[in-house]
Formats: sequence, C-alpha cells, structure tokens
Amino acid sequence: MTDEPKHVDPFKPQDPTIPGVTGNAARIKPAPQPPAPLGQGYQQRPAPSSNIFANPRVVVAIAVAAILLLGFGLFWHNHSTSAEIPKPDQGISAAVPAPASAPAAIVEPSKVPVAPGPVATTAELAKPWSSKRFVFRVSQTADDVPALVVHLPGNVYWGISMREPFGSCEMRYLTDLAQLENEYHYTAAHPMVVDPCNHAVYDLEKYGPGPNGVVRGAIVAGAGVRPPLAIEIKAKGNQIVALQIEQ
Repeated sequence: MTDEPKHVDPFKPQDPTIPGVTGNAARIKPAPQPPAPLGQGYQQRPAPSSNIFANPRVVVAIAVAAILLLGFGLFWHNHSTSAEIPKPDQGISAAVPAPASAPAAIVEPSKVPVAPGPVATTAELAKPWSSKRFVFRVSQTADDVPALVVHLPGNVYWGISMREPFGSCEMRYLTDLAQLENEYHYTAAHPMVVDPCNHAVYDLEKYGPGPNGVVRGAIVAGAGVRPPLAIEIKAKGNQIVALQIEQ
C-alpha cells in the first residue's frame, strides 16, 4: 500500500521533528498558572506619606524656629519704638520751641547838649557847685571837646574844657572830698577838677596864669601846666548858654 502524502498547510508550518527532543515528555513543561487573587484579609501596605508635618522632629524644629523668630521680632519692635519715642523731659523741649526772648531794650545815652548854644537851665544849676556836662564843637576843626559848666558861689557860671591843656587826658569833676584826699592827697572844702593822668588838682575859686592872663582854675596840687581852657558862659533868662572856647 502506498503512503499518500500528507496535506501541508503552507500557512501553518509543521514543527520539525528532532530525535530525542520531539515527543519527549520530560521536556514538555506545562504553562504557568495565573496568580491567585488576593484574599479579603490582606491589607496593602500604604505608600510613604509626603507630608513633612507627619514627622515629629520636623514639627518640633519648626515650632522652635517660630518661637525664636517671634521673640526676635518683639525685641526689635520694642527697641525701635523706644528709640523713636523721646523721653518726657527731652521730647517737650524738642517738640515745643522755646519762646523767643524779647530783644534787649536799647538804652540810648543821655543826650548831651552841644555848644555853641544853650547847655543847661538855671533850674538844673540852682545850687552852688552844681554842674552839667556838654560838648563844645570847635567850628575851625570840627572837634567835639568835652566840657563842663559849674555854678560857682556868688551866682557865677563858669565853663571849662575837660580835656587837659596840651594833652588828651579827660579830666574829672570830683565832688567826693574823701576820695579827693585819698587819691590825690589834697584836702579841700569844695569840689575840685582833677587830672587822673598827672594827678593835678584845679581849684575853680582861684585864678592861675594863662597865656592871655589869669584864668580860673589855679593848680593847687600835682604837676599841671596851666588852668583848664575857659569857655565863655552867659545866662539868658533861664538858659545857660556857652558862647566860645579859649584858643
């Protein structure tokens, strides 16, 4: 009997037959079984949490940092506030300006009469040895010469220059007789004219030599040159007028 050829499906090739391999039951392994389903009592372990607050150490560190920051903030606030707020004794003086002090009153020097012209009144020189200062302006030189008019006993008004003759020292009319004796070593019964530069003492009741003759104001002590320069005085009503100065 002839063997008929097997029909071969070209789209399903046959596995090759290998002696010792093909059909060996020991080399044929069963297909693996699918995994058994999980039981109800099994609990899946949860994945690690990403929340940092779940770690107790992290929570403690954050709390300590927050306390330190809060304390530093309070300290800085108190320090800055105390630096800005002035003390009571300083704040008042700094905030409230001190009242401006009133300007000092300007004390004008007493007006001194200028001659030639009236220099005093008879009422001002009512008592013997009363006196009044004035200035005699020399027209030729525009020089203001310090001068004095004195009411002498016998109702005589006498004027003199208070600048020492041939000098620049200003003389004084000294009414304190004790001072006159202590400073100038001269005992007098009435006021005298004195020169503080050469300590000369002039007596207006006595006459002394001048370049044009005798003149009131003889030198009774000290080293004067001549009596004071005379100024012509006239009484006109109640006015005492100085007319001219000795040249």
